[in-house]
Amino acid sequence: MGVAMSLLLVAAGAIMRFAVSVTSTGFNIHMIGVILMIVGGVGFLTSLAFWSSWGGFGGSSHRRETTVSGPEGTTTTRTEEHAA
Repeated sequence: MGVAMSLLLVAAGAIMRFAVSVTSTGFNIHMIGVILMIVGGVGFLTSLAFWSSWGGFGGSSHRRETTVSGPEGTTTTRTEEHAA
């Protein structure tokens, strides 16, 4: 669940909890709204916790190290690439 879906669940839950005035037997729409807001909040916090593991908007970086051994000795080349 991403950030957008989490915020959508919170918004739908808030609408069901605070803006809908329906009474029914056996089905409490206000409680469903509260449940949706809780699930959306947990999903939002989880998305923020794992933001850096999927890349986010920071791009990615690659590191490469090449070692060449020859008659003149050993040469090591390190390259870092940052993709935005």
